[in-house]
Amino acid sequence: MTKNIDRYTYRLTWSDEDREHVGLCAEFPSLSWLDSSPEKALSGIRKLVRAALKEMTKSGEEPPEPYAAKNYSGRFLVRVPPDVHRMLALQAAESGVSLNRLVSSKLS
Repeated sequence: MTKNIDRYTYRLTWSDEDREHVGLCAEFPSLSWLDSSPEKALSGIRKLVRAALKEMTKSGEEPPEPYAAKNYSGRFLVRVPPDVHRMLALQAAESGVSLNRLVSSKLS
């Protein structure tokens, strides 16, 4: 199971409110671990993920697929106000590129 927890997406951040480091796992958004050092916060969130996976296995639940293992099409729909759409279309036309290319370059 250790191999499985290594495939998940972990993040460390600081909580001013708690005055501690916070360990998070993107695939398990309800889990977090507070600790005095970043190393301990990472270790703690990994332990929580390991325990959650064991519990899910025990109860027959399907664990979340790691984001790193998912296939992405490269397509998604974004709704914007009509005036933003108009402004972007104009910028694309003035730049001589497609709207898709303009928005893609702005996102990257």
